[in-house]
Amino acid sequence: MVSERELKKIVEQVLTELGSKSPVEAEKCTTPQCTEVNDIDDGELTDITTINLKEQLLVPNPENKEEYLSMKAKTPARVGVWRAGPRYKTETLLRFRADHAVAMDAVFTNVDEEIIGEMNLFTVKTKCKDKDEYLTRPDLGRKFDDEEINKMKEKCQMNPQVQIVVADGLSSTAIEANIRDILPVITQGLEGYGIKIGTPFFIKFGRVPAMDVVSEVTGAEVTCLLVGERPGLATGESMSAYIAYKGTVGMPEARRTVVSNIHQGGTASIEAGAHIAHIIKEMLDQKTSGLDLEL
Repeated sequence: MVSERELKKIVEQVLTELGSKSPVEAEKCTTPQCTEVNDIDDGELTDITTINLKEQLLVPNPENKEEYLSMKAKTPARVGVWRAGPRYKTETLLRFRADHAVAMDAVFTNVDEEIIGEMNLFTVKTKCKDKDEYLTRPDLGRKFDDEEINKMKEKCQMNPQVQIVVADGLSSTAIEANIRDILPVITQGLEGYGIKIGTPFFIKFGRVPAMDVVSEVTGAEVTCLLVGERPGLATGESMSAYIAYKGTVGMPEARRTVVSNIHQGGTASIEAGAHIAHIIKEMLDQKTSGLDLEL
């Protein structure tokens, strides 16, 4: 184990190599320059994530700027970022780290309980006791204790045509960004088709197969799970809908129908909600889902 003295020497050496003063000297620094650095106002810093990467071209003097920008407009991929010698430019590196921070926040934060309450959802929890266990034990994210099963039985309408559930999945940010828009649209769409809906609720630390347990407990004909998807560097707000006709624990994945990429840069929540309601109607009419469903 590194002692405190050794750690201090390492820090001093690194600072020296970087051309900085030693920690002791830094503490004693009273020059105007030091005061200026400490007085930086965060409000003066530009939020680098507000820049639209599809419109940003960092290549100096491009041969065909219009064609380059046309290509960038079609993809969130980081093309046209140029370089500083063999390395990324500072602006590109900072944006990469900022977008990575957004993805980390999406995974490690919890859905705001105020939003869950606002949508009139009650909460059940899988067997995962915290976020770390949820990430390292995917098997527990699809199981429930008896106490949570009993809560579903007590609070849910049994044997509905459609049971809607919401789960945090791997992006709480996705749920917070989309649920206010998509849930009312799905509900209104199904009611418009004359389809009866059960009691929607929220699953904390939920994986996709958790919906199969819900299907068996509630006896729903169709179960629709709205879940936050694994975030990437393009967005942390992507949500998916997994829908199955008479789901059962251990059923093949081919029996699920999926509507993915639901976010402002993909399929907008309102548009996706109307599409999901249509898919559910077809499932009830055809009495099947997944690969056997004809749309």
